[in-house]
Amino acid sequence: QVQLVESGGGLVQPGGSLRLSCAASRSIFNFNAMGWYRQVPGKQRESVAEITSGGSTNYAVSVKGRFAISRDNAKNTVYLQMNSLKPEDTAVYYCNTSPLAVYAWGKGTLVTVSS
Repeated sequence: QVQLVESGGGLVQPGGSLRLSCAASRSIFNFNAMGWYRQVPGKQRESVAEITSGGSTNYAVSVKGRFAISRDNAKNTVYLQMNSLKPEDTAVYYCNTSPLAVYAWGKGTLVTVSS
């Protein structure tokens, strides 16, 4: 069973940056597109970024130009660089396969954007 462990969240001021990491317990990245998702309490989880096995990326309109997803297959890790953060980016961030999440969700990492 694959475990996904997200890290790197925290409290940041508007306009700041954070880099999230997601480590998988075994090699799953070579043949799967991976995505970052986020969820605000009371709302559905939404996809914010995706990276294919070939390295192509896609972003939600709300984060395009500010977020960048990358992957290191050798480390079984996918990253999300978040710049120019806004209060509306506040959420718990998760990673999983994309566009369908086939593995159990990890605990996520909380990102709070506030002054």
